[in-house]
Amino acid sequence: MLPSLLLLLRVFGVEKKMAAEKQHRSSNRKMIMNFVIFMFKIPFISILCKINMFVGYFGLFDMTDFSDAFGAALGLVLGFDADLAEIVGLSLRVSFLAVAIATAVGLPVGAAIALYRFPGRAALLVAMNALMGLPPVVVGLIVYLTLSHAGPLGVFGLLFTPAAMIIAQVLLVTPIIAALTRQVIEDLWVEYEEQLRSLGAGPGRAVPALLWDGRYSLLTAVLAGFGRASAEVGAVMIVGGNIDHVTRVMTTAIALEVSKGDLALALGLGIVLMALSLGVNGAAFALKEAAESRLG
Repeated sequence: MLPSLLLLLRVFGVEKKMAAEKQHRSSNRKMIMNFVIFMFKIPFISILCKINMFVGYFGLFDMTDFSDAFGAALGLVLGFDADLAEIVGLSLRVSFLAVAIATAVGLPVGAAIALYRFPGRAALLVAMNALMGLPPVVVGLIVYLTLSHAGPLGVFGLLFTPAAMIIAQVLLVTPIIAALTRQVIEDLWVEYEEQLRSLGAGPGRAVPALLWDGRYSLLTAVLAGFGRASAEVGAVMIVGGNIDHVTRVMTTAIALEVSKGDLALALGLGIVLMALSLGVNGAAFALKEAAESRLG
């Protein structure tokens, strides 16, 4: 019923935007896209710097060895190496489940903060925006203490399991999705508030319609969260323990193999991780283009 309200508004031509509103929304979309790119770029720069540090400081490889390692890495990827496939599969399962939970929490929370006014809202906004840059190792430490045998949830025995890694990633990703959702829904509410109220739809009833109307920008926010989850190292290393065949994911395996001086598997996983990054960024760009084409 509620999505049809926006359709009704479009039929009667009340959705036409002023030039200033178009420019404002376009600016917000560009801000979200730049944040997505930033979320993917920083972790990979960090990984490359670590590889360069180990290679340069310890003198483990010359260029010939590096070429051989790169060739071996391509062989592992193209040959669907069993160990590599196992690590990639676990990484994707953990990240996808974490992002799904974070999306289920972040979308309604972000929409509620955007539409409702209440005491302490400004402080909550500041805290939510600050949590977007929450240090992963701090999250890992908090989850570790909570799930350890001496912690309040230690009885469940979740520490050093994929479940603990999912919990840590959910804590990292939820503020990102919630903050970006708030911005998108707040802009839509400013645009449609008068029309929706005239049709008897207050903030609560307008949430589903606004979430549907902003689905392209919200999908971009979800992709930003997935970028944070898939490139995470510190938190999953602390709570997962990087246990072979149990909690070893792409990022922790890369760090381990580089420290051991075995670049073949590390480079193979790096290739997969970069391909995943490019794929998600490509999807975000396609969504942005589709949204701009649809909105005019």
